[in-house]
Amino acid sequence: MIDVLIVDDEPLARTRLRRLLSGESDLRLIGECANGNEAVAAIREGEPALVFLDIDMPDMTGFEVIEAVPPARRPAVVFVTAYDEFAVRAFEIHALDYLLKPFETPRFAVALARARAHLASGRTSMSGLSALLEEMRARQRALEGMMRRSAPVHPERLVVRSGNDLLFLRVRDLDWIAAADNYVELHVGKTSHLLRETLTSVERRLDPGRFVRVRRDAIVNLDRVRAVRTGANGEPELEMRDGTTMRLGRAYRARVTERWQGSPDPDSDDR
Repeated sequence: MIDVLIVDDEPLARTRLRRLLSGESDLRLIGECANGNEAVAAIREGEPALVFLDIDMPDMTGFEVIEAVPPARRPAVVFVTAYDEFAVRAFEIHALDYLLKPFETPRFAVALARARAHLASGRTSMSGLSALLEEMRARQRALEGMMRRSAPVHPERLVVRSGNDLLFLRVRDLDWIAAADNYVELHVGKTSHLLRETLTSVERRLDPGRFVRVRRDAIVNLDRVRAVRTGANGEPELEMRDGTTMRLGRAYRARVTERWQGSPDPDSDDR
């Protein structure tokens, strides 16, 4: 029996992995963790043979989780990530396997088969992880250097599929964005479009001075906010220019209010 641990800060991602693992008779799920600190404790205590490990978590990255575990006690790891192709090449060279969000069931089956083969070979540690961690640290240093030398570049358009056609949506025309399982909904006026990407990965690409997370499952374009009001239940909410009323999550209130008050007058837009 292979003891498995799931580590991901997104509940939907944990649920999907749990469902995929439930049909495997040789696997035993010993726990789920929503952050890095929980993961380190669970790995040290439960000593799972295999961990499905998210990279992007709020308190610790997946890499930091691995670094916190002594090399001799590190389990086999399948990374779950929304990282770009440069990082994925590093995973291909050094890691057991990776799942690029949002992943399909056949790709999960391939990763699981590789994990089984690795564990059946009798290898109890992953020597490639040290090389992977060093490469990712070098990449992070290079990125930080680039950011110091130049301002970040944000896309002006997002490409979505509509039937057999590709549509190019101007980012500045987006009103708000909502998570929808393995997709995001891009709301533009009275229309919406599905993009096969996670909310977190879309957020990374957008200008944080214009787009801000207002709750765990939604991002708004500050230029499209008409007002911040007190709702019927006494809690603050956003009134969007398209008529949508949006609840403002408690953890995001101060940041949203501060950024919105400092942004240009949205009614000056000529739309």
